[in-house]
Amino acid sequence: MGTMRRWTLLALLTAAATLILELFDVDAAALFAGLVVAGLLAIAGRAPRQRNSHDDPDAPIVPRWAFVSSQGVLGVFIGTMADPETISGLGSSWFPVLVIGIATLAISVVCGALLGLHRDVDPLTGSLALVAGGASGLVALTREFGGDERMVAVIQYLRVALVTVTIPLVASLVFGAGESAVEVVPASWTDQAWGLLLLVVCLGVGIPVGRLLRLPAAGLLGPLAISTAAELTGVAGDAAVSPILLTVAYALIGWQAGLGFTMERLRAIGRVLPHALALILAIGLGCALLGVALSAWTGESMFDCYLATTPGGIYAVLAAATGAGGNVAYVVAAQILRVLLMLFVAPFAARAASRRSGRAR
Repeated sequence: MGTMRRWTLLALLTAAATLILELFDVDAAALFAGLVVAGLLAIAGRAPRQRNSHDDPDAPIVPRWAFVSSQGVLGVFIGTMADPETISGLGSSWFPVLVIGIATLAISVVCGALLGLHRDVDPLTGSLALVAGGASGLVALTREFGGDERMVAVIQYLRVALVTVTIPLVASLVFGAGESAVEVVPASWTDQAWGLLLLVVCLGVGIPVGRLLRLPAAGLLGPLAISTAAELTGVAGDAAVSPILLTVAYALIGWQAGLGFTMERLRAIGRVLPHALALILAIGLGCALLGVALSAWTGESMFDCYLATTPGGIYAVLAAATGAGGNVAYVVAAQILRVLLMLFVAPFAARAASRRSGRAR
C-alpha cells in the first residue's frame, strides 16, 4: 500500500470515527478517534510510516510543522475559554477555588509518582498521565517533555471517560439532580474570522517567544499564554476558533500518539491500566473530598462544589449543573480555572517530581 493511500485511509477512517463519537458527545472526539484509528492501523501494519523508522522507531510520523501548528490551535482554543464574564462567576471565591485547584494538582502529581513506580511507566509519563484536567493539551505536550504520549493518551481518556460516566450517576443518586441536554451554540462566521486572526497572531508571536524563553512545548504553551491574556483583557472580544480547524488539530495530535503503537507497547499499557484505574478512582475520591472542603470554605452548595472540583468532564459538569438549576457560572469558572492551572503548572511540577523520583530510584 502506497504512502498516499495509507494517509487517505487514516483520514477517512478518522473522520468516520469522529462523527460516530460526536453522536455520543465524547470530549475532543477527533483526538480520541485519531488515537484509536491510528493505533489500530499501526498495529495492523497499514499506517503511514516514517522513512527512517528502522533507525528510530519512536520518531514522529506527523510532520513537525503540522504537529506544532496543531498544538498552537489547541492552545488558542483553551485560552479563549478564559472569558472574563465566566471567570467573574467565582466572585470572591476565586482564592479558595485556586487553593483547591492547587490541592488537586498535588493529588494528581502524587498519584502520578505512584504510577511511575510501575516497571512499564517512567516517572514523567506517570505524572502527566494522571494530571486531573486538560487531557488533550497534556497529550499534545507529552512528547516535548520526553514522556510516552501513547501511555498518557490512553490513561487520560480513561480518566475522562470515568468522570463523564460517573457525574450523572452521582448527581442523580447522591444529590437527586435531574439530567439536562446542553446545547452548544456554534460561533458565528464573524467570530470565527476574528478567531482566525487571533490564531495567526498567537501562533506567529507565541511560538517564537515561547522558544526564545525556552518554554517546553512552546507550540502549545506560547499561544495558550497569549490567547489567555487576550481573552482576559478583552482584546480577543468574541473571537472563536473554527470547529473545523480544531477538529483537524485534534486528529493530528491523536495520530501522533496513535501511529507509535506496537503490540509490545499495547501489552505494556494493558499491564498498567489496572494500577492506573485504581489511582484514577483515588483522584476522584480526593477531588470529592476537596469539594466538601470548598463548600465549607465558601458556603456554596455541596452539589455545586462537587461539580466544580470533578477531575474533568466539563461538558458533563455543565449538563448536571444546568439540569439541577445550580450555580452554572461558578461551576464552569472553577473548572476553567482548574484546566488553565493544570496546563500551565502541571507539566513543570510533573517533570520536577519525575526527577526526584528518578534520583530516588
